[in-house]
Amino acid sequence: MLDVNFNGGLVAAIVRDHNTGATLMLAWMNEEALRRTEETGATWFWSRSRGELWNKGATSGNRQRVVTIKVDCDRDALLIDVVPAGPACHTGAYSCFDDRGAPLAALMNVLRQRNAERPEGSYSTYLFNAGIDKILKKVGEESAEVIIAAKGDDDERLVSEVADLVYHLSVLLVEQQLDWSDVNAELQRRSDAH
Repeated sequence: MLDVNFNGGLVAAIVRDHNTGATLMLAWMNEEALRRTEETGATWFWSRSRGELWNKGATSGNRQRVVTIKVDCDRDALLIDVVPAGPACHTGAYSCFDDRGAPLAALMNVLRQRNAERPEGSYSTYLFNAGIDKILKKVGEESAEVIIAAKGDDDERLVSEVADLVYHLSVLLVEQQLDWSDVNAELQRRSDAH
């Protein structure tokens, strides 16, 4: 187990979205919660109000897959990077600190849901039903539109076209059962190599 100073039996655990860097929540851990988190790869906390351990997402399904756990310099606080499977806040908001949510993480959650449920009338459903060739065609089209927009003087159009490209790349990642965290890991690997 990590070397942590449990002042009064608890340590603050700041949970952050590994994909976006957004702060999701602050919770508390005792030794047992930290041990279970390390062993299972899912977040466990100590509820001060209920006086019991709880596994994030056990009832809501909004689980958090642990990527890294870091201890601060005084060993009395934790920073936990996770890949969330839904909102972090009990209110249903993406984050306990900002109910607007991180757009990319929110988009990926919606796309995973569309892929699983395939609701009628959804453009994302249309793409998933059409399959990989259609998704790849759209990625190619949007890439070309980004290039054309970049050659012009219209920043608003460029931003719009890049957003379209990111959306279609996100569809491709979900179709291939990947996530932006996989892209982030590759970028980190390349950064470490330089």
